[in-house]
Amino acid sequence: MEFQLSGDSIPSEFITDEMARKLIGKPPASGAWRDGDPLGDRQFTTSFDLKLESGQKLAGVKIAYETWGELNPQGSNAVLVLHALTGDSHAFGPATKEHPTAGWWNGVIGPGLAIDTDKYFVVAPNMLGGCQGSTGPTSLDKKGREYGPRFPYTTIRDQVTAQVELSRQLGIKRWKALIGGSLGGMQVLEWAIEYPEAMEKIAVLAAPAFSDADQIALNSVQIEAIKADPAFNQGDYYDAAAGKGPYRGLALARRMALLNYRSPEELNLRFERAWQSKVNPFGDGGRFAVESYLDFHGNKFTRRFDANSYLTLVEAMNSHDIARGRGSIKKAVQKIKAEMLLVGIDSDRLFPPATQAVIADSGPKKLFGNKLFVIKSDYGHDGFLIEADKVGKLLKRLLSAKS
Repeated sequence: MEFQLSGDSIPSEFITDEMARKLIGKPPASGAWRDGDPLGDRQFTTSFDLKLESGQKLAGVKIAYETWGELNPQGSNAVLVLHALTGDSHAFGPATKEHPTAGWWNGVIGPGLAIDTDKYFVVAPNMLGGCQGSTGPTSLDKKGREYGPRFPYTTIRDQVTAQVELSRQLGIKRWKALIGGSLGGMQVLEWAIEYPEAMEKIAVLAAPAFSDADQIALNSVQIEAIKADPAFNQGDYYDAAAGKGPYRGLALARRMALLNYRSPEELNLRFERAWQSKVNPFGDGGRFAVESYLDFHGNKFTRRFDANSYLTLVEAMNSHDIARGRGSIKKAVQKIKAEMLLVGIDSDRLFPPATQAVIADSGPKKLFGNKLFVIKSDYGHDGFLIEADKVGKLLKRLLSAKS
C-alpha cells in the first residue's frame, strides 16, 4: 500500500480518502526509532568513540545497519549501499511494524536483481546523525537525556569515518563496491577519495562534487521552517505529548524538499489543475490536488523522522565539498582509484547533471563507460530511486564488469 512506501521511491499520485484516513491521529513529538523499540532487521555495531572533524569526540557511537546475502570466504563480495537524506538502513524488504516503510530500493536490491543478494553481501547502514537506530540527536547523552540541539555538528566526512568503523567491525577490508545516491553519493565520493584502497568500484548517483550556493539556500529555508515552529522549543521537545511536537515545521520542510526532489513536468502531468474534491478551491475552501499531495507526504514524514536529525543531516549536506583541504576538485577526484560509475538525472533540479559533469571533467582515472550516464526521467532528483530498471541496468553492468 502507498502508505507503507516512502514518498521518495514512488511516482506522485492523487491522495485518496483511504490514504488520508491512515494519518488520522496526532503525530508523535519525534518519529525516530528509540532504544527499546522493536529491532526488526536492524543490527548494531558495538559502541565506539568517534573523533569528529571539529576536534570534538563523540562517545558511545553506534551505527545501525541491515545486511542481506552472505560474505564469501575471500571477503570479496561485500557491497555497501548508502542512503539519501531521509532514507535509512531498510533498503530492501517489506514494511513491517518495526520498519514503517518498505525498502527504499526494493527494485534494485534483492535476489536476481542488480545488487543481487544471491551473489553479494549487501550492507546498508543508517548514517551518523540519523534517526533510525544510529547515534544522533535522539540518542541519550552521558546525563541520560536526548542530545537534541546539543548533538555536535557533523560533516559528510564524519559520517564516512563512522562507516569505516562499521567496516572494521564487520571484518571487511575491501568492498566490492560502494553505491549511493544524493547524500549517499556524497559519502561515496568522500570514501573513495580518503580511502582509495578500500573499494574496487563505486557508483555515484545524482550527487555533486560540492553543495553550491543554490543548494545551501534551498536547505536554509527548510532549516528555518523547522526552527520557526514554536513547538520546536529550540530543539528540546522530546517530552512533548503527541500532537505537541514540531510536526508542523518538519512537515513544511518536507513539502519544500519534495518540490526540489520532483520535476515540474511530473507534477504538471500528474495533477494539472485538478481539484482534490468537489469543493471549489476558488474561495469555497477546496484545495488543488497537488496541495493535498504535498500535505499528505509532509504529514506522513513526521511519523518516521525527527526534526533535530533533519537539521543535523541537512547541515552535513551543506558541508559537502570534496575540494575542501585538497586543493581543487580535480586533485580530489584524481585521488580516486576505484572504477567509477557516474549517473545524473536529466530532470533533476536539485543536483542537475551539470553538477556530475564537474566530476567527470576532472579526469577520474577509471570512469565506467568513459562518460557520465544521464538517465531520462520525469521524476526529477528522485529518479535514482524510482527508475529502478534504468538505474539497475547500469549498476548490474558495473558490478559484473572486470576491473
